[in-house]
Amino acid sequence: MTENADDSTEQDDRTTIRSGRDFNQEYRLDAEATGEFLVELGEQLQSDDELTLTTDEWELPFEFGEPIELEIDYEGVDEPELEIELELPGHTEEPAPDIL
Repeated sequence: MTENADDSTEQDDRTTIRSGRDFNQEYRLDAEATGEFLVELGEQLQSDDELTLTTDEWELPFEFGEPIELEIDYEGVDEPELEIELELPGHTEEPAPDIL
């Protein structure tokens, strides 16, 4: 039981990133860590319409809608670079307006 209490304390210490706030965090990872992150992200995308990103310091829950925008940008001149960008639109529960 002590373990659960510790987990709860750790979660309580995290800052929750909510709507109405901008947040940006960049990471420089090796290929293995990046692959693990992308697999976990993909599993969340496949299983639900909400994903949650967490670290020891923060938590970012996000309900997403569709369509999801996937952009692939390859620059092959000089130092080749491949950029893969994923843009998830937010999902809202707001009803559409009535048309009279």
